[in-house]
Amino acid sequence: MIVPDGDNFRIQGRITIDNAHTVLTEGLKLFVRDGLVVDLSQLEEVDSSAVSLVLEWLREAQRNQRKLSFTHLPDNLKSLATLYSVLDLIQPAEAG
Repeated sequence: MIVPDGDNFRIQGRITIDNAHTVLTEGLKLFVRDGLVVDLSQLEEVDSSAVSLVLEWLREAQRNQRKLSFTHLPDNLKSLATLYSVLDLIQPAEAG
């Protein structure tokens, strides 16, 4: 679930193959301004589809000449992104 958080958004719950398309579509509708930050600290479960989803959001932002960044990547998402050698593309905006 994507929840407004001030001027930004927070993702809650899970992103798995079962709901990835729905979350992807919802995000594409909401993430329309430049400089948006998406907080992933409340993600409880992810699988490899979460990595694909985040990369697609970044591609769409780039196509529209917008900056999109992520904070508080959970360890399981970091591990998957490292496995696929894409962590540097989705590294959180803050240090660490």
